[in-house]
Amino acid sequence: MDYRYDHILIRYGELSLKGKNRSNFIKQLYDNVRHALHGFPTLEFEKQHDRMYIYLHDEDCDAVSDVLTGVFGISSFSPAVKVEPEIETIVQTCFQMMKTQKPGTFKVAARRSDKQFPYISDQINRMVAGKILKNTDWKVDVHHPDVKIVVEVHKEAAYIMTERRQGAGGYPVGVGGKAMVCLSGGIDSPVAAYLMMKRGVRIECVHFAAPPYTSENAKEKVLTLARMISGYQGDILVHVVPFTDLQLAIYQHADESYAITLMRRMMMRIAQGLAERRNCQVIATGESIGQVASQTLQSMQTINAVTTMPIIRPLVCMDKVEIIDLARAIGTYDTSILPYEDCCTIFDPKNPATKPKIERCEKYEARWDWQSMVQTCIDECEDTRVQVQEEETNLF
Repeated sequence: MDYRYDHILIRYGELSLKGKNRSNFIKQLYDNVRHALHGFPTLEFEKQHDRMYIYLHDEDCDAVSDVLTGVFGISSFSPAVKVEPEIETIVQTCFQMMKTQKPGTFKVAARRSDKQFPYISDQINRMVAGKILKNTDWKVDVHHPDVKIVVEVHKEAAYIMTERRQGAGGYPVGVGGKAMVCLSGGIDSPVAAYLMMKRGVRIECVHFAAPPYTSENAKEKVLTLARMISGYQGDILVHVVPFTDLQLAIYQHADESYAITLMRRMMMRIAQGLAERRNCQVIATGESIGQVASQTLQSMQTINAVTTMPIIRPLVCMDKVEIIDLARAIGTYDTSILPYEDCCTIFDPKNPATKPKIERCEKYEARWDWQSMVQTCIDECEDTRVQVQEEETNLF
C-alpha cells in the first residue's frame, strides 16, 4: 500500500481563547484561507470547532503549504493522510509511511476523539509502534524522536501525520476592524503594518509624497513595500497624498525647529480625514519611543493633540535591532533601505524640537489657512490598489 498526503489539517491556536466570538473568528479564518488558496481550484474545505481540513485532491501539498504559512490565525498545520477509523487500516498506513523513509527514531502519539473507538490511545500507540519495530530498522525514542507520528481518531475518519509546520499565528485579518497605516517607505512602517494585520486588523495605507522633492522612484518603492505585505490580507489600498504645498507652507510660516512636529500634526489630520472616509477605526504608525526627535513622548503628545482618533504604534517599545530583524523576516528590509528619500528626510531640520509645546504649534498654525490645504490633500490623493505579484490597478 503506497501513501500520499491527501489532506491538510489546520489548528487554530489563539482562536481557542475567544469564547462566544469563536465562531466568528473561525468563519473569518475559513474565508481567508479559501481566498488565499483561490489559485488551487480543486481544493475542498471543511471547518470544525477545533480544526479545519483541506482536501487536496491532486493539488501539490507543498505549494498549498507555502501559501498557508502566510495566513494569520493559523497556529500550525500538518499534511495528513485520511483513512477509515479502523485499527488495521491505521496501523498499516503508519507502517507504509515509515518504511519509505530513511530509518531513525520515532514516537507515536495517538488521540482518540471518538470515545466509542474500541482501542484507547495507548493501545493505538503500541500497535502502531509494534508493527514498525518488527518490520523496519526504526527505533523508538519517546523524548527526542526524529519523527513523531500523530494519529487523530474521529468518528468519521482517522488522520495520520508525521510533520507539523508552523503557522503565522495571530488572528484572522478582518476580525479586528480596520486601520489607516502611515507608510513612509522606511524600515519601520511596513513592519508596523504587518503587526497590525497579525492582530486581525485589515489595513489601508497612506503615503505622503512631495514631488518634485521626492522622486517617482520613492513612490514606487512604497507601492512595492505595500505589495510585499499585501499577501497577508489579499490586497492593500494605498492613498498617495500630494503633500508638497502644505509642507512648503509649514517652512514659510514656522520656525524650522518645529517643522517636523507641524508636519506630523498635518499628517495626522490628513490620515484621520482619510480614515473617516474609509471607515477605519484607528491610525497606525511605525513610531518607536525616542528613535528620532518627533518620537519623544512630548512630541507624540503634541502630535496626538490634533486628532480624536486612536493612534496605534505597534513598534513603540521595540529597539531598532528588533525592528530590523522582523523586517528581514518578512522580506521588506532590502526594499526599505533603497536610497529614495521621503518627504520627512528631505527637509530634515538641523535642530528639531524634542519637547515641542502644543501652544507654540497652534501659534504657528494660526498664521495661514492650513485647513483648506489639509482638505485639498485629502481630496486630491491618488488611490492605488496593490496585490502580491500583480500590477497595481489605478482606481481613479
